[in-house]
Amino acid sequence: MQGPSRGALSASRKVLTQALAQAGDRAQVGEQLLAVSGVVGGNVTLRRALADPSREGQDKAAVAAGLFGGKVGEPAQKVLEAAVSQRWAAEEDLSTALESLAVECFLAHAEGFGRLGRVEDELFRFNRIVDGNDELRAALTDKRSSAAARAQVVESLLAGKSAPETVRLAAHAVSAPRGRRFDHAIEDYLQIASKRQEQVTATVTTAVPLAEAQQERLVRSLAEQYGRAVHVNAIVDPDVVGGIRVEIGDEVIDGTVVSRLEEARRRLTS
Repeated sequence: MQGPSRGALSASRKVLTQALAQAGDRAQVGEQLLAVSGVVGGNVTLRRALADPSREGQDKAAVAAGLFGGKVGEPAQKVLEAAVSQRWAAEEDLSTALESLAVECFLAHAEGFGRLGRVEDELFRFNRIVDGNDELRAALTDKRSSAAARAQVVESLLAGKSAPETVRLAAHAVSAPRGRRFDHAIEDYLQIASKRQEQVTATVTTAVPLAEAQQERLVRSLAEQYGRAVHVNAIVDPDVVGGIRVEIGDEVIDGTVVSRLEEARRRLTS
């Protein structure tokens, strides 16, 4: 999102925080915002009307109230009206923001039950499983099957084994909201979870699993470097041979043996 849309999302998130403080079922608010996001994202005329920068915010809020009033609960309605009242750099940003706010509802619900960290870990691991299994990835990304059918595959795999918020978010991701790839959607959800916990997420790749003491030292070192709490998503990849690769956002610290060999090979051939 560009600057104006980031500011609009931030303002909408403040209203969401207030709404969730009074909501009885945060997951239900998430479901309602997901449904609204789908309607807005799938209707060009409606999306343009609600994101039109030339219209007053209160006018757009009135349109949203007329369309969705009585169909969603008061908390979701407040968030929706706050969102459409903002100025968005692109009309597509509105439906994207509504989805992000819905995801925050599910994460807040998980947080209330003390399992937000678990949901983050489960989403990361499931994304890795899908990425490493060609047959499963094909089943979850096949556009010839319906979104409901793909979601049912996810539910059959995760229900009873993962947190309910993990199941719901993974099932939503396979519906390819606004044409996004499954892995990109999950990565977006992980970023939202990380921000909610006020931490940075480090993806750490090693040839063998890190010992608990090694991981603790790494977390302390990264926390000192970045000045924030650090959550580690660990990947074991024998192909790196040895050493460690750390990815935090766009920053990559690659100290693997295979990386050093590639660098030496480039120097020899240059």
